[in-house]
Amino acid sequence: MLVDGKWTKDWDPVQKADAKGRFVRQVSTFRNWVTPDGSAGPTGEGGFPAEAGRYRLYVAYICPWASRALMARKLKGLEEIIPVTVVNPVLGPQGWEFGGYPGAEEDPLHGARYMHELYTRADPHVNGRATVPVLWDMKRDMLVNNESADIVRMFDTAFEGLVPSDLRLYPEDLAPEIDALNAQVYDRFNNGVYKAGFASSQEAYDEAVAGVFETLDRLEERLAEGPYFFGDRLTETDLRTFVTLIRFDAAYHGVFKCNLRQVKGYPRLWAYTQRVLDLPGIRETVNMDHITRGYYAIKALNPTRIRPVGPAHIEALFRD
Repeated sequence: MLVDGKWTKDWDPVQKADAKGRFVRQVSTFRNWVTPDGSAGPTGEGGFPAEAGRYRLYVAYICPWASRALMARKLKGLEEIIPVTVVNPVLGPQGWEFGGYPGAEEDPLHGARYMHELYTRADPHVNGRATVPVLWDMKRDMLVNNESADIVRMFDTAFEGLVPSDLRLYPEDLAPEIDALNAQVYDRFNNGVYKAGFASSQEAYDEAVAGVFETLDRLEERLAEGPYFFGDRLTETDLRTFVTLIRFDAAYHGVFKCNLRQVKGYPRLWAYTQRVLDLPGIRETVNMDHITRGYYAIKALNPTRIRPVGPAHIEALFRD
């Protein structure tokens, strides 16, 4: 953990909990926006125009928040203009680390060993965790944004002048409905599995698990209306939901104790998970080796760090 820009404490999955033992997630600290002309976005300051080859995305395949940024990059056709660096899937004492695992890369910009070194470079007095994803401006040599929701929306519109696309992940006519469903999915599902896994009281765990499966039940019902959550239109809500669904049976069901049911037990959600996985380029954003290696290496939850061999139906998705 960073305190006034200095690493002071070994990484711990639970940085903060409330009085009832509920896991409390850190709020993102860098909130500038890339825009078509460099004007200021909804938060932060201006000065970040959309340019090919100017920005680099740092991600971890284990992290669902980073993965939805990867998905947006693929779906919007930005691979050639926004390079990516993947960190080690295992969170060590100093958090995210570069290299040292198949598919993990060294930092190409500054030769940093740990992600927190880039955070300190961006702000010598920064506090909190060094999280992913990170969008880095290679021209100004600074961290633009570390909030995945913002990055997805930047990728959706900021680079349209460079890479036109017919896909709109956050269409204006659906914006209020997307915002409403996003809020439910985030609190009770995306973050709900973490609130279950990192609960420090039985009450907090029971509450979180109930929310996870109530949300799964509602999402299963909603898919009766179409192939995606807004009929036949793929939106950012689908990206948000998919990244948790694809990790659920392989990781959250076991290490986070979300074991009432598996996603495979929901016919529509299981078909939906496969449907999104089969969209062009999406398989490239999912690395199950990194995902299971990373989650089952969380020492606080799995002291032996033994990784299970299944489940077979997830293996079959990628084998086929």
